[in-house]
Amino acid sequence: MLTCSVVVNIKFMKNKRFLSTTELAKMLGISRIAVFKQIKKGKMKAKKVGRNYVIDKKDLGGVFKTKLSAKEKAEIKKAVKKVVKEYGVTLKLLGRT
Repeated sequence: MLTCSVVVNIKFMKNKRFLSTTELAKMLGISRIAVFKQIKKGKMKAKKVGRNYVIDKKDLGGVFKTKLSAKEKAEIKKAVKKVVKEYGVTLKLLGRT
């Protein structure tokens, strides 16, 4: 589930073509280091600008899509079912406070 600040950031970022590693990390809910590791492994395209990297939104695939296709929804539903089936007991234990 997206938090309010992430939704606001996504709306703001729609007008930008390039994102910094910090902006992308915040949007994806991961650390900047994780973004750097993805860049270093070649899993994420980035351009070096001075000492920093910038990521072109077009290289991120469907991260900025607002609606999912029926196929994508089905894939997500299938994945969630699989996770719940395999890790249901653990998920319940983690959900307890």
